[in-house]
Amino acid sequence: QVQLVESGGGLVQTGGSLRLSCSGSGRTFASYTMAWFRQAPEKEREFVAAASWSGGRTYYSDSVKGRFTISRDNAGNTVYLQMNSLKPEDTAVYYCGADADSDYDPDPDEYDYWGQGTQVTVSS
Repeated sequence: QVQLVESGGGLVQTGGSLRLSCSGSGRTFASYTMAWFRQAPEKEREFVAAASWSGGRTYYSDSVKGRFTISRDNAGNTVYLQMNSLKPEDTAVYYCGADADSDYDPDPDEYDYWGQGTQVTVSS
C-alpha cells in the first residue's frame, strides 16, 4: 500500500516556474515507477512524465519535453516535477501515480495508486 500526497501547485505567469512534490508512504516506494499526469477541465487525464524505480530512466510527453524535469529521491520517498517555461495550456490539476508493473506506461488505468492532485494555473 502506497499513499501519495502532492504539493507545490499554485498560480504563476506565463514563462514562470513551479516545482511539484509528491511524497509517498510505505517502505516499497522505491519499487514503483512514479509518474505525473494532469487533467484539465472536461479533458481526460494525460501523461506528463515518468521515472523508473531507480530514476535512471525518464519519459516525457512531447508537450513538456525540454521544459519539465522529473526526478525522485527514494530515500526521502519523494518524486518531483520541475516545470519551467510554463504556458497557459499547462493549466490543470497535476496528479502523481505509482505503477508496480511497468517501467513506463502512459495509460492512467495501469497505475495502482494516486494522490489527490494539486492545481497549477498559468496566467497569460
